Amino acid sequence: MTDPVGKLPSELDQLPDRDTEETAEWAASLDAVTKAAGPHRAAYLMRRTLQHAEGAGLALPKLLETDYVNTIPTSAEPSFDGDAEIEARITAWNRWNAAAMVTRGSRFGVGGHIATFASAAWLYETGFNHFFRGKEGDGSGDQLYIQGHASPGIYARAFLDGRISEQQLDNFRQEAGGNGLPSYPHPRRLPWLWEFPTVSMGLGPLSAIYQARFNHYLQNRGIKDTSQSHVWAFLGDGEMDEPESTAALTLASRERLDNLTFVINCNLQRLDGPVRANFKIVQELEARFRGAGWNVVKTLWGNAWDELFQLDTNGALVRRLREVPDAQFQTYQTRDAAYIREHFFGADPALVQMAQVLTDAKILECFQTSRGGHEARKVYAAYKAALEFKGAPTVILAQTVKGYTLGPGFESKNANHQMKKLSGQEFRAMRDLLDLPIPDAELNEDLVPYGHPGADSPEVRYLQERRAALGGPAPARRVHPVAPLPQPADKPFAPLLKGSGKQEMATTMAFVRLVKDLMRDKETGRRWVPIVPDEARTFGMESLFPSAGIYSPLGQTYEPVDRDQLMYYKEAKDGQVLNEGITEAGAMADFIAAATSYATHGETMIPFYIFYSMFGWQRTGDQMWQLADQLGKGFIVGATAGRTTLTGEGLQHADGHSHLIAATNPASLNYDPAFAYEIAVIVKDGLRRMYGENPEDVFYYLTVYNEPKPQPAMPEGVEEGIVKGLYRFKEAEGLTADAPGLQLLASGTAIHWALEAQQILAEEWGVAADVWSATSWGELRRDALECDEALLRGEQRVPYVTRALEGAPGPVLAVSDWMRQVPDQIAQWVPQDYSSLGTDGFGISDTRDAARRHFGVDARSVVVAALAQLARRGEVKPESVAEARARYGM
Repeated sequence: MTDPVGKLPSELDQLPDRDTEETAEWAASLDAVTKAAGPHRAAYLMRRTLQHAEGAGLALPKLLETDYVNTIPTSAEPSFDGDAEIEARITAWNRWNAAAMVTRGSRFGVGGHIATFASAAWLYETGFNHFFRGKEGDGSGDQLYIQGHASPGIYARAFLDGRISEQQLDNFRQEAGGNGLPSYPHPRRLPWLWEFPTVSMGLGPLSAIYQARFNHYLQNRGIKDTSQSHVWAFLGDGEMDEPESTAALTLASRERLDNLTFVINCNLQRLDGPVRANFKIVQELEARFRGAGWNVVKTLWGNAWDELFQLDTNGALVRRLREVPDAQFQTYQTRDAAYIREHFFGADPALVQMAQVLTDAKILECFQTSRGGHEARKVYAAYKAALEFKGAPTVILAQTVKGYTLGPGFESKNANHQMKKLSGQEFRAMRDLLDLPIPDAELNEDLVPYGHPGADSPEVRYLQERRAALGGPAPARRVHPVAPLPQPADKPFAPLLKGSGKQEMATTMAFVRLVKDLMRDKETGRRWVPIVPDEARTFGMESLFPSAGIYSPLGQTYEPVDRDQLMYYKEAKDGQVLNEGITEAGAMADFIAAATSYATHGETMIPFYIFYSMFGWQRTGDQMWQLADQLGKGFIVGATAGRTTLTGEGLQHADGHSHLIAATNPASLNYDPAFAYEIAVIVKDGLRRMYGENPEDVFYYLTVYNEPKPQPAMPEGVEEGIVKGLYRFKEAEGLTADAPGLQLLASGTAIHWALEAQQILAEEWGVAADVWSATSWGELRRDALECDEALLRGEQRVPYVTRALEGAPGPVLAVSDWMRQVPDQIAQWVPQDYSSLGTDGFGISDTRDAARRHFGVDARSVVVAALAQLARRGEVKPESVAEARARYGM
């Protein structure tokens, strides 16, 4: 409800005023200042008052925006701990070689990005020379999330350092020969250099937050001292539009992640134009981060602006800087001094007067080159302030010029993201600007040379000395020589192997029971990292709450409502369970940090992340690829899987396709187990493959079901088939040798429909059907593809699925709770006639039985499909199919 003048009442109106006369005096004073000195003076006084109150510890809401000036004024900058001149020469060589590498690569049409590193060069160089800790100390060092499009500059620095050869630079984006450099940070392609894949924009900032959080998790659980590790995430201002970029900002402040710094390169440009053409992205980001509880450091203007700010005696310059939109400021960077005098300074009489004492050269210097992100001292001051700030994460908003030093053809141009090369004339201009000793004779128009001052030059010695003092090269990824994890004893697996007898159990419960027992293992139990996005009770994991504890850096500061219950909600500083709330993306970021801890920290962890299967590969599939690229290991568990097992949930919740999406990822081993004992065998083999001798860089995707079923004991001799993806579970019984034969292949919960269909086919139609458990359609296909590739090399190998089914009588009918494309992955390698049933189409709300009849995968639908397949072969009468359809109401 609004008051008579249309304004919403303030929350202050609801508080008692103990002295209305005093309140009125304060308001009258503000009115008097406004009338006498103007609204700008009044606003200034109010802000200074709020600032003073905050410094005095008064509980007041914080201002979300500050003026469009540097947070750290020049007078407050710390002394610079380095040789500014030699660092400038190092940066110049790196700028040159980054541009040369991309330009040379353009001859082959492989492209590359030049402008991003050109704008961010000092943001990286200052960090490498003064702040980023290497891994030769405690083995962890700092974690660097490099902006993907800046990779040429990182390669250029590694070249100067002697870690990358000239030949490798010439193989930028040309990896097929085995000696190339990947286009962006890709650990799987260059595992000794890159730690984190970041070019899928938005995932870098999200992962950086959860990596910083996981560092605290390891520390608080007593697994690794990570107190000296700092996470640095380099981002573009345009990247901050990705929802993942800002999704976890409040987590970072809530958990007081002062081991985390975001460095946002605010060159005001995204890929095709201004980030905020009509607004100011720096101010918007400042408000967003301040509102989320972050410490914000703005590094906007270089030293050339000091004179202008000193001349600004009435605040007109600061006000004008706040009101000019970003796109207009980009225009100033490309126009002459006269234009700037008219369109910037001409907006205010005080600014007109100021401009009269400024030369054209001074105006152009300020508006076209002098940015805080281009000056080492400014960046150094910001980084030092970030490391010294405690209690919250820091974001540095560093303003730069996109394409800086590349010449007027590149700088601040909307199209510079797509510009892949410099001309010979532009390289000459760049050489002169950077003062590099490259003679004209070497500037071949078609093949510009790389530059290097020499392995024993002052620049290289300085670079290497600085890195040695900071703990070795960076970025760097190292897999520390750690002993393989001991394989767990047989005891935790035994209950699943012997079955549940008459008791029914869902495979989801079987998996959770197994992991709970594995977490008790004296050797490896503490290395399990259970991760769940606020569905722990759905999956029967609440028993882990009091026993393992839910991780919280604050512990438990309240008395839980269920404290008197056996499985109460227990949070603890050393808690083991990561119960993330409703954020699958956050849970996946947790998983990636834990899954790669063996390399990041030299500490092997065993994460398992359990979720509604529908909200895994479909919702966070990009992070699954990030996990694969980062060489992560662990168990991803899609629970309540399949299209017809989640009763009543309907279209959006019914997953019939995650196995198809998972099959596209080469690092994912995908299993759809039917029985608890299959889960036991798969998990045990997974622990061996991922954490035993000769560990593999793979991860597992398991689907489990919430449908309670009797769990049989494991038959003898099926372990190999379970791991490889197929074994005969139950042969046909009680029929003569000349009875029509059929092979039913089923995965997951579909095994139960197949078993019922087997009985109906035998009793009502005289058909002998064998039932096979297909634990992994994907692994069967992977093996077959490897056999096909071997054939091209002249090796004769027969796919496992072909050998397993060879000689089995009759056609093959595959059935699952997935779309038909999932079982159809193996069709071409099955020697018999092959057909399939599946749950193609959208999900539907109903009971399990009704949904399965709707999709035609229930037992009687399987019977009709089997009879139709046999009828086509002439092994049963054609009339049998019509009779079966009528009998079963189809």
